[in-house]
Amino acid sequence: MRSIDVAERRARLAVRHRLAAAGRTDQVAEIARSLVVLHATDPATVYLSVGARSHTVTPADVERALYDDRTLLRMLAMRRTMYVAPTELVPVLQASCADALAHKQRRTYGRYIEQSGAVDGDVQSWLSEVEAETHDALLARGAATGSQLSKDVPRLRTQVNTAPDKAYSKPTNITTWVLVTLGCEGRIVRGRPNGSWTSSQYTWEPIESWLPQGVPAMTAEQARAELLRQWLHAFGPAPITDLKWWTGWGFGEVRKALTDLDLVEVDLDGTTGLLLADDVEPVAAPEPWTALLPALDPTPMGWQSRDWYLGPHAPALFDTNGNVGPTIWCDGRIVGGWAQRADGEIVYRLLEDVGADAVAMIEAEAARTTEWFGDVRAIPRFRTPLQRELTA
Repeated sequence: MRSIDVAERRARLAVRHRLAAAGRTDQVAEIARSLVVLHATDPATVYLSVGARSHTVTPADVERALYDDRTLLRMLAMRRTMYVAPTELVPVLQASCADALAHKQRRTYGRYIEQSGAVDGDVQSWLSEVEAETHDALLARGAATGSQLSKDVPRLRTQVNTAPDKAYSKPTNITTWVLVTLGCEGRIVRGRPNGSWTSSQYTWEPIESWLPQGVPAMTAEQARAELLRQWLHAFGPAPITDLKWWTGWGFGEVRKALTDLDLVEVDLDGTTGLLLADDVEPVAAPEPWTALLPALDPTPMGWQSRDWYLGPHAPALFDTNGNVGPTIWCDGRIVGGWAQRADGEIVYRLLEDVGADAVAMIEAEAARTTEWFGDVRAIPRFRTPLQRELTA
């Protein structure tokens, strides 16, 4: 069994994730492909993740890739998390994750509607009719907000109280439920935001705007194997527990999908890791590098087992739900955190000694990040202890 130590894992991370200077690129979609997908729960993460891995890309370039070139698409996938994905990966995410999410969403929302007594007859049939009407209305408009669609499809304004026995609960209309379900089904897409690139209020567009023929069909088995293949290329080697955590699948689903791949087992300092059989050659360490990565960046959120790059810094840099805040990286490990203050200043704190040369590189990255933000101010959706301290 080949052994891969922490130094080589950090070298792979630097090269595969385009964090070392030599690997950075101004091709926005290529950056997303390098990471499989971009985390998008916090809209600013998408832009800042790309900026950290590019030379001269601006927020306008990311918007162009998303909404003009349409080489990227925003969708719910693994662990019911929002991602921005290369459009060619959408069929894989749809069959491996989103189809199951759509089924779960329809079942959950259908139960709420049935319990409320708001609909007579078969609720799932009724929901299917409302979804079809909504999709047709969106095709006619080309793009619309939920409010606009609810005027076109009156049944979207159906009121449901999900917890009528609770004092805090109040009736809400089903517009968002239907739109989220249609999105999970791959029939509609979140389009441009209503505001700056930090906004999470989107217009909706039919999938045909991105993929004229709709999402190509794949079997769930094919899609799961392909998703794991891409993850292992970007994040491997790793123990199977990391694959289970990142996908949100059960061990049975992960193991079954892995049987379709040509793999080798490797020793990760006493833990068995998996690696693609055609990816066993050593990866040389790049030149020294530093990076400022945003909250929920795909790199720190890529593994469940994080000691080899995080060290003892989790209490300062993660919130209680396991969400990472803005981090400073040096040669494949997290060495501190950063934040943007209300006046736009980028401030940071190192949690270990990195030497004068690395500090100078970090200062340069902080200046680059300040320029990236410009006049925009972005508070992470999930605030961590260090981020709060730096902005107090």
